[in-house]
Amino acid sequence: MIFPCIDLMGGKVVQLVQGRTKALEADSPEEMLRRFVAFPQIQVIDLDAAMGVGENAQLVESIAEKAVCRIGGGVRTATRASRLIDQGAHRVIVGTSAFTHDGINTALLDNIAAAVTPGRVVIALDSRNGHIVVKGWTETTTLTAEAVVAQLEPYCSGFLCTYVDKEGMLQGTDLEWFRRLRGATSHEITAAGGISTLADVQALRAMQIHAALGMAIYTGRLSLDDLAALQ
Repeated sequence: MIFPCIDLMGGKVVQLVQGRTKALEADSPEEMLRRFVAFPQIQVIDLDAAMGVGENAQLVESIAEKAVCRIGGGVRTATRASRLIDQGAHRVIVGTSAFTHDGINTALLDNIAAAVTPGRVVIALDSRNGHIVVKGWTETTTLTAEAVVAQLEPYCSGFLCTYVDKEGMLQGTDLEWFRRLRGATSHEITAAGGISTLADVQALRAMQIHAALGMAIYTGRLSLDDLAALQ
């Protein structure tokens, strides 16, 4: 499956490079939903909530009313996860709060899984230089995705695995990393970060890995028609 991405900041749809520098502002969420209508699900990230500088709750709810969405950004409590489900999220994405500096935050993940069920949870494994990064990719943990992915399986039904080294740069992704992850878990995997060609998407599909696409779509590097034909 291909997940077109809608990232929200300050009430607008944006794309960032390396999670920091705003590269572009896109059309309204309603227009992006119209463009993404051929795709069965989309991915929505509230960047303001993720960074702890506000939230875009009304926009998130509006999008979730119109499309099947996996939604993340600032999911630090079971209450937040439940709220997103109540707002219409099909699944919630848990990132930073799933980890401590050198381990897994099992207490929080237990609470979230109990509140919304593991089937509604996706855990984000954002990795740079081989290690999981958190807090808007500003802090590096001692953990590797390959080492912890199996331990996280009881708390979720899938993983969003971002190759941060090339996120937003349109320079290709690390297919070997994704291949190692595929061998480490039987859960659903969605790849993100640097995916910029149909060959990348097809290679991931051959591994039974989904793709979440942002910059390549918004810049026209990848055609929505071509991607829809792969669904």
